[in-house]
Amino acid sequence: MDAGEQRRGWECWWISLCFFLLLCLGQQVSAQIRYTVPEEVKEGSIVGNLAKDLSLDVSTLVDRRFRIVSGSNDALFQVNQNNGILYVEKQIDREALCEGTDACLISLKTVVENPLEIHYVEVEIIDINDHAPNFAYKDVLLEIAESTLPGEDFQLHEAQDPDSGVNSVRFYKLSHTDYFELEFRENGGEKKVPVLKLRKLLDRERQVTHSLTLTAVDGGNPPRSGSIVINVTVLDDNDNRPKFSQELYSVTLQENAPVGTLVIKLNATDLDEGQNGEIVYSFAKNIEKLVYDTFDLDNTGEVRVKGNLDFEKNNVYRFGVMASDKGQPPKTSNCRIIVKVIDENDNGPEIDVTSLSDVVPEDSKPGTVISLVSITDKDSGVNGKVICKISDHVPFELKPSFKENMYSLVTNAKLDRELVSRYDVTITATDLGQPPLSSIKTLKVQISDVNDNVPEFPHNPLELYLMENNPPGGSIYSVSAFDKDMNENAAITYQIIREDGAKSHMSSFLSVNSDNGHIHALKSFDFETVKTFQFHVLASDSGSPSLSSNVTVNVFILDQNDNVPVILYPVSANGSAEGVEEIPRNVNAGHLVTKVRAYDADIGYNGWLLFSLQEVSEHSLFALDRYTGQIRTLRSFTETDEAQHKLLILVKDNGNVSLSATATVIVKVVEPKEAFAASDVKNAVKDEEENDVTFYLIITLGSVSVLFVISIIVLIVMQCSKSTDYSSKYLQDTNYDGTLCHSIQYRSGDKRYMLVGPRMSIGSTIAPGSNRNTLVIPDRRRRDSGEVRLAINFQFRKASIRPAPIF
Repeated sequence: MDAGEQRRGWECWWISLCFFLLLCLGQQVSAQIRYTVPEEVKEGSIVGNLAKDLSLDVSTLVDRRFRIVSGSNDALFQVNQNNGILYVEKQIDREALCEGTDACLISLKTVVENPLEIHYVEVEIIDINDHAPNFAYKDVLLEIAESTLPGEDFQLHEAQDPDSGVNSVRFYKLSHTDYFELEFRENGGEKKVPVLKLRKLLDRERQVTHSLTLTAVDGGNPPRSGSIVINVTVLDDNDNRPKFSQELYSVTLQENAPVGTLVIKLNATDLDEGQNGEIVYSFAKNIEKLVYDTFDLDNTGEVRVKGNLDFEKNNVYRFGVMASDKGQPPKTSNCRIIVKVIDENDNGPEIDVTSLSDVVPEDSKPGTVISLVSITDKDSGVNGKVICKISDHVPFELKPSFKENMYSLVTNAKLDRELVSRYDVTITATDLGQPPLSSIKTLKVQISDVNDNVPEFPHNPLELYLMENNPPGGSIYSVSAFDKDMNENAAITYQIIREDGAKSHMSSFLSVNSDNGHIHALKSFDFETVKTFQFHVLASDSGSPSLSSNVTVNVFILDQNDNVPVILYPVSANGSAEGVEEIPRNVNAGHLVTKVRAYDADIGYNGWLLFSLQEVSEHSLFALDRYTGQIRTLRSFTETDEAQHKLLILVKDNGNVSLSATATVIVKVVEPKEAFAASDVKNAVKDEEENDVTFYLIITLGSVSVLFVISIIVLIVMQCSKSTDYSSKYLQDTNYDGTLCHSIQYRSGDKRYMLVGPRMSIGSTIAPGSNRNTLVIPDRRRRDSGEVRLAINFQFRKASIRPAPIF
């Protein structure tokens, strides 16, 4: 292989290696997007198409909430959610953002949701030549002795240009003069300080002053410049100047050093004697204001701390010190001092939380991102390393991001708002400095409600004991359900379940307030008509979808004393409770004169009747049994006893407010023969009348018998077909002592209630067309008038029932 082929082989290998390195470098750069934009561009100027560079679908940017969430001076830029273009929000001044730095980078963090993606973007602000070099003073005065030898130099003021790079100061030029020329000197950094150098001896007698113009020019296109006038005054002899031991001093100083701390003690010497050798120290005139605020220099050359030293604000101070003698003219020399500040752990970590949502649904799955947590520490090195953790016993955890000190707060367990509705998540960040510093931030996480609980009733079934004769439209009961959810998920409405069939017909007379559960009766209930029934109330919440539950209400009607005792015997032909009894005079003591019979439709104590004598002509003759109503003689009649006696009998029940009725019994005392004679006369009259009414009597008795048999058959059929109530039994008993009674027995769970009261007597029937208020009683006795039966109308006091609309 000749030399040409070997050279071509090396060239191919070198090209392949460069191509491979370029690919690696391209992959590394693609990990983070960087744009460049010049400063001072107009607001709205486009920086770059983020959606395109991040490969995001433009049509989903609004729904995914594409936005900038944090970053340095992120208000300078905004992203358009409609097209994904990053644009300038307000005018950028690079010098204000990145003063004293070569590269000005703005870090932005962008977020898209569903799924969550975080992208980091850097925007480099390119400097433009928008500032001209500027001197601190318009003119400067130099006093130079005429004995100064050629080659002597005098340090001049540096020009300051806020721009960076080529736009900063590039060179200086001096106006034409035969005595001076311009040179440059290193100042310990990248910049060079202009120095005025004497080319030949000055002659004060020929020219006392020299006026020079120093111009600083930057490297912009077009270039900008600034000038300063140097006035040189030629003085007489002082041929030795002070000299420092070295031209550049470098000192390290601990951050936060207390005021008065000695930084350095300068020592300059002057070979002259007297005032020409006396040295005073001062700061150079072109140093920054920050140096004046931080350090103090006295006449002895001691530099001490005057202000606060903050490594995070400024970690290096550079300034010059001038030593002058007191000769005429004085001579000076300069030195440069560099003070480097050593960092201390004086800044705690800063926690920045970006919440993606104010509330978290309780049905969120584990792993749901709640917030983004960013930790920063202004310290450097180990002092800036941070460890982050959250409080214990919370269903959340911190997941680190690929970028240092970036975390995601996510759920790691199932949430239940009914158990805990809010969490105070404490985030603690601790640096690794000595001693370590910590910061704490509490994030309040509110758990939002989901409709996952049905309304609940405290008890099911419910029992309602309701007095009869309740006012129609009044509230009789109130049901209340509770829901563990909140807001509309816990807003409960009530309704009565309307069922078909005879068992639920009573629910049609009830209505419920849908908001508060108050139940109103649309009619007045009558214990004598219905004694128990049940209905169902449905409670539904307002969630989506709605959840519901129902409760059964068993209603038991309680009896009231609302029926007046009814006198069944004695009853006269005109309907009044009055009867006439004839007894022989020769009866013995204890003879049964008659028995007063009465009935009360109520039960229990309300239907328990007691009999008492209100008026009697002779108390020693008659006695009334208070329980049976039997009237008996107390002794035999004498010749002096009157032939007629009137007894007024009071019948009352045992209700809280007792109701009563009265009956009058007239007892006629006759001789035994008169009693038989009167009986014969009555029979004779009766025989005559019977011939005329026999035919009608037969028809009437036959009709009544047929109706009675039909009524009995219908009653038996109804009793057999009637369903037995699940919670009560109806037991009937007959009291054969003269007061007719019946009993009602309620059973509910382990409780048992017994109510006892009167019922209608055997042999009495209800007259057709009498609205159940006319009681027909067959007469067992013959009267003088020849009537064979008596019809007595009784008006029972009932609570009037007005028809009410059914809702």
